[in-house]
Amino acid sequence: MLETVYAALEEKGYNPIDQIVGYLISNDPAYIPRVNDARNLIRKFERDEIIEALVKYYLGK
Repeated sequence: MLETVYAALEEKGYNPIDQIVGYLISNDPAYIPRVNDARNLIRKFERDEIIEALVKYYLGK
């Protein structure tokens, strides 16, 4: 899911990391464009689920 969102942000010319972090901190869907249904895709998951998955991946758990 994050790969699709990342690609949509790049396609729109945004900095994907900044936009995803902004969304995760604020829960403001305006950080994620509607292109390629990225906004609906990321909103299917709770922010805490996304953060948990990222931390687990980062720590190799």
